[in-house]
Formats: sequence, C-alpha cells, structure tokens
Amino acid sequence: MPCHSGRRCLHSLSLIAVLACTACGPSGTPEEELRALVAEVETLAEARDAGELRALVADDYRDASGRDASDIRNFLHAWLVAHPSVNLVTRIDSIELEGTEQARVQVTVGMLGREARTDSDWDLAADIERLDIRLARDGGDWRVVGAGRQGER
Repeated sequence: MPCHSGRRCLHSLSLIAVLACTACGPSGTPEEELRALVAEVETLAEARDAGELRALVADDYRDASGRDASDIRNFLHAWLVAHPSVNLVTRIDSIELEGTEQARVQVTVGMLGREARTDSDWDLAADIERLDIRLARDGGDWRVVGAGRQGER
C-alpha cells in the first residue's frame, strides 16, 4: 500500500510507533511500565519488524475511523513494506491510568520517513503527530486497543 501523501504516511508511521511501544512486558508500576514501553518505540519501529508490531495489536482493537485489529495489522505490514526507512523521536505528554489494567497515553512523535520509490533517493516526509493511545493488559502484556490523533473522538 504505497502512500503518496506525506502527512497521511506520517500518521501511519505514528501508529507504528505507538504499536511498537507495547512490546515490553511488565517490570514495575503501571506508569513505569508505560514509560518503558514508549522508550522502546524508536528502536522497535526502526527495526521494522512487521510480525512483532502486528502481534501488539489487541484482538478487540477499534478506533474512531472504524478500523479493527485486522485492518490495522494489515495496514502496518503494508506501510513497512512501502517505507524502507523510519526514524522517530518520542515524548510522553501524559499518562492516565484506569486501575492497573487500562491506560491512556498521550505521546508526541517526531517522524522522518523515506518512501520506497525508484525515482528519487530523497523522497522524504517529516512531521510531528500528537497521539492519544488506549492500552489494556492482555496476559500481563500491554496491547493497543485504540489510537488516534489527540483531540479526535
């Protein structure tokens, strides 16, 4: 699924980053776990492991755009194929815990990506996205159950 709109591509990249942040298992308080997860975003997304990223989407994922887990998993795989280079910088804006099993994390993600196109080595897109991510524990691991831009409902 090639993407020819820089802003749309970068929003997709930000979803990859968000999903990558769920790769770590529990290791402290829920807030410490979530901070550790976000710290892993850059490494995991830049590693471009589609299988690992797809596994981090909760089976009951739903977002405001009507996408479900299958839609997001397929999209992530296609996006990584279309973008051979991914660089991220992340910052946690807030963490809201709902007990110890659910959380909402707002993250700012700075992104630089290169699309897989043969006509130019300089087909770069850059942007900053502010994301609102909903997470829930599944078997002790955090999984993404929903995501969108901050302010979207």
